[in-house]
Amino acid sequence: MTTTTKYQTPNLTLQKTGRREISVPAATRVGRHRRPNPSALMQWWVLTGRTLRAMVRRYELVIAVIAPLIFTVGFYLPLKFVMQLQGIDYAQFLMPIIVLQAMAFTSISAAQMSAKEKITGFSSRMQTMPVYGPVPLLSRMSSGFVRSVVSLTAALVYGHAIGFRFTEGFGQAALFCGLALVFSTCLSLGADAIGSLSKSPQATSQALTLPQLILGMLSCGFAPETGFPEWIRPFVRNQPVSQFSFAMRDLAHGGVTSHTMFPVVMWSLGLLVVCAPLAYWASTRRA
Repeated sequence: MTTTTKYQTPNLTLQKTGRREISVPAATRVGRHRRPNPSALMQWWVLTGRTLRAMVRRYELVIAVIAPLIFTVGFYLPLKFVMQLQGIDYAQFLMPIIVLQAMAFTSISAAQMSAKEKITGFSSRMQTMPVYGPVPLLSRMSSGFVRSVVSLTAALVYGHAIGFRFTEGFGQAALFCGLALVFSTCLSLGADAIGSLSKSPQATSQALTLPQLILGMLSCGFAPETGFPEWIRPFVRNQPVSQFSFAMRDLAHGGVTSHTMFPVVMWSLGLLVVCAPLAYWASTRRA
């Protein structure tokens, strides 16, 4: 005949059945169990740290430092003397578009990241767990913001080396950097949405590279508006890359005006209104 003896301790019950003893936690004995109590802030912190560590392992921060150097050398050296003949300080003229191209390049990484999380099932896994809806998107945007800050810092260092200077004080220099990061955030939200809807990170990056290069080359960032044929000048002058480059150029030297800032503010608000809801929907939709 088997007998069972129970010994009570504050946190443990020892049940002796025959010659065997089974340890049973006290919480189980009284019918209690731990319930998850997730914090959105903690979830964001953990997911952002995970993404940043992945970026370090894939050398994405190293690429964020190298990319502005390639843009600086590739555009400044071939056109420097041509622009000097026109009386243009090309380092001062070129620096905004180098920064904007570097910011656009980081958005391609955002698209690759969201596409990879989608095809590996990580996004679907997040939807089955008690994770607040916008947290995965916010964590990707936060890590992308860090990558943009690194790339912006590197671009300014290279710009200083070729002769670029801020002449309008700290406030306008800070606004220069702020506009660059706003531009990066807008593009990253749109790229994240495209990546979340894509089935191939490689195809996504290739699809995004071409329009960004076209908008960069057909802008007033590399050459004055007068350097383009008359029939395409309205597009070149009014597209967002040109408008951002106008404002950033004035912020660095000469002082910005409301006339220059107004189109930039409108473009920023328009891109955010379109890209932010689209990115959230693409990130939270169930396949």
